[in-house]
Amino acid sequence: MTYQNYSLSQLQAIDAAHYLHPFTDHKDLRAAGSRMIVRADGPFIYDSEGGELLDGMAGLWCVNIGYGRNELAEAAYEQMRELPYYNSFFRCATPTPVLLAKKLAEIAPKHINQVFYGSSGSESNDTALRLVRHYWALEGKPEKNIIISRNMAYHGSTVAGTSLGGMEGMHEQLGGAVPNIVHVMMPYAFELALPGESDHDFGLRAAKAVEDAILEAGAENVAAFIGEPIMGAGGVKIPPASYWPEVQRICRKYDVLLMLDEVITGYGRTGDWFAAQSMGIEPDTITTAKALTSGYQPLSALLVGDRISSTLVEKGGEFYHGYTYSGHPVACAVALKNLEIIEKEGLIERVRNDTGPYFAQMLRERISGHPLVGEVRSFGMMGAIEIVKDKATRERFQPEGSAAVVVRDHAIAQGMMMRATGDSMILSPPLIWTRETIDMAGDRIARALDLAEADLRKAG
Repeated sequence: MTYQNYSLSQLQAIDAAHYLHPFTDHKDLRAAGSRMIVRADGPFIYDSEGGELLDGMAGLWCVNIGYGRNELAEAAYEQMRELPYYNSFFRCATPTPVLLAKKLAEIAPKHINQVFYGSSGSESNDTALRLVRHYWALEGKPEKNIIISRNMAYHGSTVAGTSLGGMEGMHEQLGGAVPNIVHVMMPYAFELALPGESDHDFGLRAAKAVEDAILEAGAENVAAFIGEPIMGAGGVKIPPASYWPEVQRICRKYDVLLMLDEVITGYGRTGDWFAAQSMGIEPDTITTAKALTSGYQPLSALLVGDRISSTLVEKGGEFYHGYTYSGHPVACAVALKNLEIIEKEGLIERVRNDTGPYFAQMLRERISGHPLVGEVRSFGMMGAIEIVKDKATRERFQPEGSAAVVVRDHAIAQGMMMRATGDSMILSPPLIWTRETIDMAGDRIARALDLAEADLRKAG
């Protein structure tokens, strides 16, 4: 590979001179220099200096079948030789997106049978927003266009994705969001539950915030509610069991569509193909991407329920929306092979019956008792460790978020790639992790917490 002709310092200099990274303080990055990840295998990634890291984030929530899978490379190569690209415009199609759509309909909830492709979760949420509003216009209710979302939600970083999301810093930089999007409280009991309030009651109260927003806007004006089954980039915030059934009841009561963002949770992470199945949710749309190809190719798929798709077909008229790479044949070929591997190796059943429960046990027994840990939480192969200054009072280190960065840096130094989001250390490992890998992660996380505690207590 050509990069082997360059030293780390040379690569860092070129990086600083030319490459604008996503979600980055570019001044800080140029001062510190990038870590160069140069290869990966199974659950591990390796940097340019030979350092091995256990990847606790599956890349960016996506490499579900792990790294170095030759089957996916071969699927891409074969498709590139046969047909590297053709578009889906002009009444054309290619075989792989057609076959992938059939497969997705087979594994999705029963009322979902149609697919719209893009290249990222952000694009897919753009599509969902436009499709839902288009649906209501076709139904003769164009005024029904308000979307209800949640604070701290993440639905991508395009203009529409940022607007749908509930990240204040992103909204401030956007300087003008897509109109008619309303945000309500997130279902995060650790931070927002009242003294003595049970998880069950908190879940109902958080769901009532959705109903209150519908009533305030007028149900005749509300198109949909959008939510992640588990809030991912916002810190792996897992709602109480009472939350989603009540949200679904409310949406049905007021004839409000339910949009589910499963960009992170889709394709096995929760112990089913989709969190909708794990949590008993019946959405009108499901946004997916990331693990659809295990990150080996950029591809997203918006799964569309029968209510919306039947109106599109019966009412007719052009939906003025699409992308050059919608249904890219190579990406779809890789996705088909990826889903085949997930099935063949029984990864979903493993998460549901073995590694998911063992992962929760590791966090509970090895990590939750640490003085820096206010809470651990997990669902399937998705977890978080909440960092606090005082376990009893839940007081946080100041400024908020600073302590998690210290933990993250020690974790990486201990060979454990984790992500800091606010005061949460978050984990989303490849589904190929075994009990042995989980034990290795527990050892490295525990050492990182001990080292971080020493630094943080010293700093006061």
